[in-house]
Amino acid sequence: MIQVLVIDDDFMVAKVHAGFVSKEPGFTVVGIAHTASDAIKAATELSPDLALLDIHLPDMNGLDLLQRLREVQPELDVIVISAAREMDTVRKALRGGIVHYLMKPFSWDDLRERLKHYAKTYQPLHAAADQELEQADVNRLFGLGGQNRRPLPKGCSAETMTLVENIVKDASEPISASETAEKLGTSRVSARRYLEYLAEENLAQVNLRYGGVGRPERRYSWNK
Repeated sequence: MIQVLVIDDDFMVAKVHAGFVSKEPGFTVVGIAHTASDAIKAATELSPDLALLDIHLPDMNGLDLLQRLREVQPELDVIVISAAREMDTVRKALRGGIVHYLMKPFSWDDLRERLKHYAKTYQPLHAAADQELEQADVNRLFGLGGQNRRPLPKGCSAETMTLVENIVKDASEPISASETAEKLGTSRVSARRYLEYLAEENLAQVNLRYGGVGRPERRYSWNK
């Protein structure tokens, strides 16, 4: 469960944001703070994974608070939620290492999209700090992949790609390259090339299965 700290000086707005977060599966609100001092105390005591941070607070600018929060919780991720639209503010926030910047007013769908992206990309990277990543993992972290696909890798065919897509979509649980290869009647290496392409394009999600000796097994599920 991803633990969230909501930081906003407006009591009603903070309550609404907390309600939005609570509606998203996999997220829970562990605290609400209306001042920077309360936010620092909450971050220290509650150790949240993610903070929703407003820029305008009564006792400290949110960008300055961002750095203070990192001092007490170095692994804390931050989504800025603010009415501030100045380029300088957005630039400083990005350089401060935030994961998203969402401008007020916004809809539940707007926040939900950011939360789902966070859950799918940033949060899993906390699980194993020494784990080796594939290019697909890094691409998702930096928001690459999407509707406009790159050309298929050399030696891959559109027909086989369609078959792989259908296999992943129809799978009742995350599927491995070996299992995909068996269904295709091809080699595991070939099947993995197609699966990694789908992951790099953010069409499939990589799930790591631990157990036994060696590196964890990469399994793939369709991004719905």
